[in-house]
Amino acid sequence: MPLDLSLVGKGRREPLVRPREIYAALSRRPWPYLRHEQGEVLETWFARRSQRDIVIKQNTGGGKTAVGLLIARSTLNEEVGTAVYLAPDRYLAAQVRAEADKMGLAVTDRVNDLAFRSGQAILVTTFQKLINGQSVFGVVGDARSKLQVGIVVVDDAHAALATTEAQFRLTIPAEHAAYGELVTLFAHELKEQSPKNWADLQTKDYTATLAVPFWSWTARQHRVMEILHPHADEDGFKFTWPLIADVLDLCTVSVTSQAIQLSPPCPSIAMIPAFATARRRVYLTATLSDDSVLVTDWDADPKDVAKPITPGSAADLGDRMILAPIALNPHLRDDAVRELARQYADGDRDGDGRPDGRPVNVVVLVPSTRAAAAWHPYADRIVHAQELPQTITALKAGHVGLVVLVNKYDGIDLPDAACELLILDGIPRPMDATERREAAVLSGSRSMLIRSIQRIEQGMGRGVRDSEDHCAVLLLGGHLSIALHDPQQRAMFSPATRAQIDLSREIADQLTGAGLSGIRMALNLCLDQDPQWRTLSRRALADVHYAIAGLVRPEAVALRQAFDLAATGRHADAADQLRSVSSTLTDSAVKGWVAEQRAAYLHHVDPAAAQRVLTKALDDNPFLLRPAGGVTPAHLRPAAAQAEAAAAFLARSYSDGTALLLAVQTLIDDVVWGDEERTEDAERAWQQLGEHLGLTSTRPERMYATGPDNLWVLSDQCHAVIELKTGRGTSTISKHDLDQLGGSVRWGCKLHPQVAALPVIVHPSRQLHRQANAVDGMCVITPDTWQLLADAVRAWAEALTTGHERWSDPHAVREQLAHHKLTGRKLFTTYSQPPLTADAQATTSEQDSPRADAP
Repeated sequence: MPLDLSLVGKGRREPLVRPREIYAALSRRPWPYLRHEQGEVLETWFARRSQRDIVIKQNTGGGKTAVGLLIARSTLNEEVGTAVYLAPDRYLAAQVRAEADKMGLAVTDRVNDLAFRSGQAILVTTFQKLINGQSVFGVVGDARSKLQVGIVVVDDAHAALATTEAQFRLTIPAEHAAYGELVTLFAHELKEQSPKNWADLQTKDYTATLAVPFWSWTARQHRVMEILHPHADEDGFKFTWPLIADVLDLCTVSVTSQAIQLSPPCPSIAMIPAFATARRRVYLTATLSDDSVLVTDWDADPKDVAKPITPGSAADLGDRMILAPIALNPHLRDDAVRELARQYADGDRDGDGRPDGRPVNVVVLVPSTRAAAAWHPYADRIVHAQELPQTITALKAGHVGLVVLVNKYDGIDLPDAACELLILDGIPRPMDATERREAAVLSGSRSMLIRSIQRIEQGMGRGVRDSEDHCAVLLLGGHLSIALHDPQQRAMFSPATRAQIDLSREIADQLTGAGLSGIRMALNLCLDQDPQWRTLSRRALADVHYAIAGLVRPEAVALRQAFDLAATGRHADAADQLRSVSSTLTDSAVKGWVAEQRAAYLHHVDPAAAQRVLTKALDDNPFLLRPAGGVTPAHLRPAAAQAEAAAAFLARSYSDGTALLLAVQTLIDDVVWGDEERTEDAERAWQQLGEHLGLTSTRPERMYATGPDNLWVLSDQCHAVIELKTGRGTSTISKHDLDQLGGSVRWGCKLHPQVAALPVIVHPSRQLHRQANAVDGMCVITPDTWQLLADAVRAWAEALTTGHERWSDPHAVREQLAHHKLTGRKLFTTYSQPPLTADAQATTSEQDSPRADAP
């Protein structure tokens, strides 16, 4: 007689709720047992599951997806409510559903699926599906029924945070009718903020970014609503407008030649009840070292966020060797490393042109299409988002060669042989108007450094997906190299990554000054899984533990609380909230930024007091909004002696020679020609270059909304008035650019009437446009002369590192400044050229060429 299994076990129908027991009972299990680290996390979550906001941190490849799915299933079995699992994009959502299928867990991708609504299946979808102004989950104020959710599991929380911020920003492109109306409405105030940027805006300069002053924005809300509301149902508006319309008067407004962007100080996450009122919210992350953004963006409870769940050990990370070639040898150029990468992809380990080893998949991460161009001669594939799935499949299937991925630093898994050599060539830069302004105002602050380190760590995690995996990692360029060398930045990495960096530095110390052959030796240890190296690598991780507490910055909590108060009309209370936290802040850039937001809230109840707060905030951060009454520029004086000032600056800035060399290389790297997106970097680099050389160096246009991009005090008789046009793509210097230079010279002469001005323009060409007139006494720094100057500065720094802290010795600094012709006006007579008038011959005389004796 056949057995009827349907009659068996009828007495035990109580669903399992403990995640480990759920896994043990699965009919299909991808692994016989959960990993120890997964079990630890799940047990801790189960004990704390009544806590509303829970952060779970595990190393990349630590099995977070399975953890999140089991937590969601446990919540369903406990009948707390429906379960939603959110992935950063459709590609990753599909991967999650595939893993759930392997585990035999019921999932769906449809919100209206009865299995989801009845609590039988987990909804796996994208974060954008939930967070948008037309959300099928319901938005406050719309006619849709509001879905009640038991648990929301956010995978790759760091990526979802970026999505949240983007969803709450209304971007109005320049082609839209509302753009022109808003620019016209605020034209006077925008021009007052920066006449130069306003002029650049009129000429469609990509780099020009202006902020609408909060007092003007608040005063004209009625007219703003008249302009924007008629477009509420348009495709470009309807997904954002419902989320910000009720806090429109609190929004910051940034204007570029491409778009106007409206952004609230914090996302109004309460507009999405399914997320805001979910009984449980779980955030899965590997690299979120600063948890503050969970509070500002999602209104998570700061006390809960400060107590993340982690495994007992952080040793569940694959083997990585992490090196920065330029830190090993400042003479190594990026193209030489690109050639090495090509050779490893071909199996040419010794670089002699003949394969002598196992070819490996080399994956390169670049932030943009422009950055990818340098890899064209070496790459087998250059891949953008739309081709990503096919390329990832090909890498996992076998040898592809050298693959460049454009702006994809997270959300992809490249295990085992899919990626054995990973190269980071830059990190993504702020792209939209809001991000660009914030990056400019907070440049150099700890909060911006943390964001940068997080992106680097995300990128480095692509090639190791479990503890048995391995991947060699190379970081190109000065910025990435400093992240490994600078103790402050190195401390921002997760504990396990930091341990691997420290171990790799011990290898690097033996390779200092070595060429590519030394790098090859180090890479081969990792790629060939040398037993001794493998033992050292495992030992480095064996006793590493996760940080016990999460980092929640006090200003982040205050900013969230203040916004929530202001959104309900309690502006005075909001301003008081930020005043209270200001006294605790030590980072001057952040302190000024918080004060500007405080002034914006205070303006609603006391406009005069708001202007006083904003004026005082400029003492902490000179790059904030200009007060309504303007700012009086400070009179500048030269340093007592250039060499003494340079030595003092270098002594307080650098503890070792490598740090100095990397910083100088970073300054040089930031002067990029033909890329309008990088002009802000170039201006900042020129200011810092002047400081390194011992000159009083400022950015008047950025500080006072008038004057030149840079002003160098060469002596008490002469100032260099510098306009940077490195982003120009023209073959001549335009009338507009020369008018700007002339205006800056007049500004300087008015402020310092007893001082001569040396007009300097940094431009790809020294040929004047036929309609342009040269400024008297002007000189031009072109890519050729800049290269000579950059080489001289690099050689100056290298000379100061040959000996015991010679960079802090005024005598040594003076000697090297003179030798490399970097003193005062001599710098410009050596490393610049006079302009060519429109009727000049294309060829120049030897007299007009760069100095032959320049180093």
